[in-house]
Amino acid sequence: MSDPATIQARDIGGSGPGFEPLVADLRGLVVAPDAPDYDAARAIWNGMIDRRPAMILRCAETADVIRAVRHAREQDLLVAVRGGGHNVAGTAACDGGMVIDLSTMKSIEIDRQARILRADPGLLWGEVDAATQACGLATPGGIVTHTGIAGLTLGGGLGWLMRKHGLTCDNLLACDVVTAEGKLLRASPEEHADLFWSLQGGGGNFGIVTRLEYRLHPVGPEVLAGMVLYPAEQAGAVLRSYRDCVADAPEALTTVIILTKAPPAPFLPVQLHGRPVVILMACYAGDLAEGEAALAPLRSLAEPLIDLIAPKPYVEHQATLDPGVPHGLRYYWKSHYLPALGDAAIDALVEHAWSAPSPQSYTIMFHLGGAIRHRSPADSAFEDRSAEHALNIDAVWSDPATDAAQIAWVRRMFEATQPFARGVYVNFLGQEGEERVRAAYGPEKYERLARIKAKYDPDNFLRLNQNIKPHPGGC
Repeated sequence: MSDPATIQARDIGGSGPGFEPLVADLRGLVVAPDAPDYDAARAIWNGMIDRRPAMILRCAETADVIRAVRHAREQDLLVAVRGGGHNVAGTAACDGGMVIDLSTMKSIEIDRQARILRADPGLLWGEVDAATQACGLATPGGIVTHTGIAGLTLGGGLGWLMRKHGLTCDNLLACDVVTAEGKLLRASPEEHADLFWSLQGGGGNFGIVTRLEYRLHPVGPEVLAGMVLYPAEQAGAVLRSYRDCVADAPEALTTVIILTKAPPAPFLPVQLHGRPVVILMACYAGDLAEGEAALAPLRSLAEPLIDLIAPKPYVEHQATLDPGVPHGLRYYWKSHYLPALGDAAIDALVEHAWSAPSPQSYTIMFHLGGAIRHRSPADSAFEDRSAEHALNIDAVWSDPATDAAQIAWVRRMFEATQPFARGVYVNFLGQEGEERVRAAYGPEKYERLARIKAKYDPDNFLRLNQNIKPHPGGC
């Protein structure tokens, strides 16, 4: 639940675009540029983004969101919507406008008998997993616990349970949505079905989601999970063997490959710190004995440097990658899907992956398939269910003076792997323009989304996102 001290506060912090009438009806908090906590309030995960909104409205309830939307329209304010603030493109912040900040909206309800989760959009995946795992349940989430649930869900949702239980958006049952006109709607297969279809992969284009309802599944609380490190010198052979092993992997097994330098993590021997490695990460969400058999070939792709796969709590595994992607560092990504992992694609990965100028940078590749393909692509806005892998090239660094070199590495590797690629996962897009957004959906689906956008947001009020422009012909 929201902190009572926060939702009752009235920290206007000075003059601004119509603060007084907005605050009079608000249960939340308005933070203005001269408020003491303004800089902390405007900061988001990607330290490259440094934007200064005219006001940050920390909403306490759905009614605050409605008031914020109507006020922004009256004042002709640019609007950014923030949940977890984790989007690499920085769309959760804006210059000179209003940030509708949902991060203090954190109520959560679990119906154990019906296996349904009802959650507010300010929750992070770590908070959701802790609550649902207390009941032996989970819904597919991301791979970093401080990612917000709303943004990940609305873009699709890749994570450790996706091959067994589908994408996060595949487990969405209904949403409460504040439209661009400031009206509250319920979107589900029975109510505003076109809006609900668009929210399953179409991002934040169609409204501000203030409540999400998910399907829950029995998971854990222990899973067979962890990582195996192989030397980068054997990367070509390791990746070819990996490709062959996962071709027939059971749906309970999700694997991720990370090409990087071994981090200075306390669970790794000091002699491995900084060494170029291939990291195989795995999560088997099923019977542990069956998991041991399924994982055996992947644990012997070469002579491992270290094998850390073991039974462990699901919540512990979910937090494994958190230290490598903290708030405030500088991040730059480029991404695409790989229909298959051919030899030429493997050669391109091996050639470029370890030439990153920052030891914190990495290339991550998610093995897809499984339950993701149980749904027809026509059933949701999420597009490519046939890809074998989602590849994301991630530069991570701290010194602004090296921005150009870090970005150049990402672009070189992206161009080297592009001949083997098709499309892109929308949640992995940076600030890349309309052509790349279209690539996330394909022409037919983009056309349908544009018509739904014209119905629910005809003047593109909600445009700070991976934007789908309203169809000029209307809905």
